[in-house]
Amino acid sequence: MDGIRILGTGSYVPPKVLTNSDLQKMGLDTTDEWITQRTGVRERRIADPDVNTSDLAYHATLKALDMAGMTAKDLDLIIIATITPDTCCPAAANWLQAKLDVPQAVTFDVTAACSGFIFGLNVATQYLLTGFSKNALVVGAEIISRTLNWKDRRTCILWGDGAGAVILTKGKGGHRILSTHIHTDGANGQDLLLPGGGSRTTPISHESVDKGLHTLNLIEANMSFKVAVRHFVGSIKEAVEYNHVAVGDIDWFIPHQANLRMFQSMAKSLKVPMEKFYVTLHKYGNISSASCAIAFDEAVRDGSIKKDHLVCLPVFGGGLTWGSALVSW
Repeated sequence: MDGIRILGTGSYVPPKVLTNSDLQKMGLDTTDEWITQRTGVRERRIADPDVNTSDLAYHATLKALDMAGMTAKDLDLIIIATITPDTCCPAAANWLQAKLDVPQAVTFDVTAACSGFIFGLNVATQYLLTGFSKNALVVGAEIISRTLNWKDRRTCILWGDGAGAVILTKGKGGHRILSTHIHTDGANGQDLLLPGGGSRTTPISHESVDKGLHTLNLIEANMSFKVAVRHFVGSIKEAVEYNHVAVGDIDWFIPHQANLRMFQSMAKSLKVPMEKFYVTLHKYGNISSASCAIAFDEAVRDGSIKKDHLVCLPVFGGGLTWGSALVSW
């Protein structure tokens, strides 16, 4: 049966490790125990100052191309999901296109915060189904560390940097994407907000910087937790119902890596064991658009995902955005 197929996956995280203990040594009012108990994060990766989002995407892409047995010249569509592009203009995907030397590809970014990777998969699927594109690259890539207030322990403890990628095509070979599902709720988008940098605060001023408008703000954390769990669970149920399978049939849940307690609440609500949740949160933190993609690649490469496994990738992020994908491996 023809369908949208995954030919290869790849991921990359910067070598620099920032542990919870390191944060405490930086003068942050916190401890390793406090962070671990509340979030599940033990350490995260931080990009060097001369590294850009497209650089991380480039390394992840090379690994995905290698697994697919393809070269960059085979690509005709490149989508990067990110909220931290190299520049506001041009798009991060354009910078990646130049690094890959693929002028034949159409390139653009998708902005859907932590749900970005699934939104990217959904968009690429439409291009492949219409025949506009034959081979698509979708990358989730972020350097969130550059958006943080390192004195705010509510937020800076959560995030890290990295990129994850997949190569997609339409056909009979490879691993099938059974469906993707995406949703937004703009009326509540202020719950996770990066207020500065857009037209609301242009030009950037000393006043906007002093007010912290150019750093990521998490508002109503408890509300966000409950809303996130509800949408995570709803997205999983939507995917299984659409494909006429049961929640218990899912071999792996690979969610956006937001918070370990969220995963535990999801498992309880769905009545599935936590062992079915693939977790990278403890070593990478939350990498927004890239989290789900990186975890997916690692599960493929370490052999956790096996032939005929059903894999569900639920996501939730600022915007508000949420969704899921169901993959038959």
